[in-house]
Amino acid sequence: MTHVSPAALAAYAAGDPGLDDVTAWGVEAHLDACARCRARLPVPELLDRVRTGLLDRAAAGPGPAPVPGRWRRWTGWSAAGWAVTAVIAVLAAFLLDRAYPQYPSAVLLVAPVAPLSGLAVAWSRRTDPAWETLAGTARAGLELVLRRTLVVLAATLPALTAAGLVLGESPALWLLPALTLTSAALWLGGRIGVAAASVVLAALWTAAAVVPAVVTATDPPLIRAAGVPGWAVAAIVCTVLALLRADGFRRLRSWR
Repeated sequence: MTHVSPAALAAYAAGDPGLDDVTAWGVEAHLDACARCRARLPVPELLDRVRTGLLDRAAAGPGPAPVPGRWRRWTGWSAAGWAVTAVIAVLAAFLLDRAYPQYPSAVLLVAPVAPLSGLAVAWSRRTDPAWETLAGTARAGLELVLRRTLVVLAATLPALTAAGLVLGESPALWLLPALTLTSAALWLGGRIGVAAASVVLAALWTAAAVVPAVVTATDPPLIRAAGVPGWAVAAIVCTVLALLRADGFRRLRSWR
């Protein structure tokens, strides 16, 4: 076997610009197969060359990405558009109630599912560009999803409260169903993903409450005062189940 000459080896290690590409490639191929020539490499010169090259590239490249602020631990920019949409939906329901008081309350029909769309946006890989980073942090479990749930509720409940007060509706008629469906979305979210759970629950609510209200023009049993005790029990049960499924939010499937 013909070994690399000392001159070529030194030029390669020093990054000599006079060393043509063909010779450099030949030296690299030989070093890959020859331990003897690798041992002859002037390691300090080679390391200095690599270090200088890396520092030059780092200086010429883009700067480091800014560290996400404290708000990123609670929510993302995608939630801003949803919050505006939720408030508009509540306002539209309120206007419908004022214009057509003889029909079932649109606010009561919208309130239970209003937070679900926010959960679908706040905890989904499709809407959060930083979901990989967040999913790999130590707080990526139930703590983070509860923080984002609180943000969703903080954006939704004030609008619902104001609409309910003006319409004279009891808070229990809309607050308990909203909390129940939110807790149920967290419970199912650990298994099938929060976004998918929100869609499933919204579809079930539409079939069980919205459609009957539209067809019969009367308040369905689910939003009557007689159903309040049942909603209270359901809210507690769903909350306990969500807490028992806390480990589900440490898996990437919850972000689907």
